[in-house]
Amino acid sequence: LSTIIMSKETAIRTGESSPPLLFRQVSPGPGDSTLQFRLFHFWEARKNVKGVPGILLGMEMLMIDAEGTLAQGKVMYHVADQRLVICISHDSALSKYEEDIESILTERFRVHSFSDFEANCDLRGDLHDIVGHLKLVDGQALHQRPVLCTKDDSVSRKVTVHLQLKDGPVMNVYLWDEAAESFRLKFDASATTPTVLLVTTVNPKRLGGKLCLSSMSSSRVFLDEDVDPTREYLTLLSANPSATSLVNPVEVVKAETLTISEIAAFLKREPAKVAYFDCIATIDDVKLGAEWYYIACKDCQTKLNRGPTTLLCPKCRNEDATTLANYRVELSVYDNEEQCTFIILGDAGKELTGRKASELIDAYVQENGGDEAELEVPLPQCFIDTIGQTKKFRIKVSPYNFTSTRLSLTATKIISPAVLPP
Repeated sequence: LSTIIMSKETAIRTGESSPPLLFRQVSPGPGDSTLQFRLFHFWEARKNVKGVPGILLGMEMLMIDAEGTLAQGKVMYHVADQRLVICISHDSALSKYEEDIESILTERFRVHSFSDFEANCDLRGDLHDIVGHLKLVDGQALHQRPVLCTKDDSVSRKVTVHLQLKDGPVMNVYLWDEAAESFRLKFDASATTPTVLLVTTVNPKRLGGKLCLSSMSSSRVFLDEDVDPTREYLTLLSANPSATSLVNPVEVVKAETLTISEIAAFLKREPAKVAYFDCIATIDDVKLGAEWYYIACKDCQTKLNRGPTTLLCPKCRNEDATTLANYRVELSVYDNEEQCTFIILGDAGKELTGRKASELIDAYVQENGGDEAELEVPLPQCFIDTIGQTKKFRIKVSPYNFTSTRLSLTATKIISPAVLPP
C-alpha cells in the first residue's frame, strides 16, 4: 500500500466498477463503486493516553477528485469539504493508475479568516488552513534571523509563531511535533529569512482567554515560494512593504490578565511551555531571613558562581565577569480567589521600590561601614512598606512551574500605571 500512495502525483483507482464516481455522487451505505482521485496527503491517527505511547487508530487520507472537491478517509476532525467519510476496508482494492490525470488538481487549500476561526473555536469541528506573515518566531523578531531550538526535549517539540493575518490581528500559532520539525527544516534551509507562512488544518483553541491556533497530526507547513497562496501573499506584501516593518516582541506578545486560580488551572491542563500573564494581586507579606538579592553577570543576568579567587559566569564562561546586584524577593500575595508566592526578579524590584538593588546595598554599607562582602545586608524597609499594596504583576511561567508542587510564580515586571479594580 505504501508504494501506491507515497507519490503525491499518483492517481488512485478503487474498486472494479466503471465509470468512476465523483465525490459528490457518493451516497451513504455500502456499495461497489469506483472512485478516481489524487491522494496528496496522508497521516497516522493516534490516541494519546497518559503514560502510554500513542495508540494507532488508523490512517487518515486527504483526496481530491476531478471537480476539485476534497474528501477524506476516516475522520476525527473535518479537514475536507465532502461531509461523507470514505471508508476503504479490507474488501477494497487499491491499484495504481499509471497515466497522470491533469484534470485533478495536485493541491488545494481551505484558507479561512480570523472570524471563521473565532466562530469555530473549541468546537472540535472543521480544521481550516491559515496564511499570514511572520512577526515573531519563538519570541524572536525577524530582523535578526531567529535561532530555533533543536534539542531533543519537550521544548523542541514545539515552535510558537506570531502570525499577522491579512484581515485580522496577530495570532499565536503553535506548531507541534512533525509540523514543528518541518518548519525548522524549511526555515533553516531558506537562503533568506522566510516571511510568509501557511499552515494547514489548524485547530482553533482558547488558551488563557486568547484565541490561538494549534497544529494537528494532519498539518503541513509551507513558506514563501512553496505554493500559490504563499506566493500570492508575498506579492501582496511587496505592494505594501510597511506591513513587514520591524516589531518589538513586547508589543506583539500581549499578556492576558488572569487570576491566580486561572494561572494554576493553566498549569494543570496545558503542556509545559513558557508563557506570560498579567495578574492583579495584593501583597500581604514579605519573606524574611533569606537573601533578597543575588550577584549576576552584567552581560547575561545569570547568577554568578564563586571560584577560588573570582566570580564565574556559568553561561558566558567568563572567569572575570562584570557583576551586578539583582533582586530576588519572595512576596506572599492574594486576590479574591487564591493566595500564592510571587518571586520578584530583576527590574521588577526597582519598579516596586523605586530603587536599584545596588543602590540599597551601597546605602546600607555606607551607613554601617565596612566591606560589602563582610556585611549581611537585611531586607530593606522599602519592601516591608509594600505590604497592603495592590499591583498588576507580569507573570512568567516556565516548564518548571508545570511540575512544581508549590504555586510559586516569577514576576518579571510591575505593570504601571495600572487602572486597578476596587
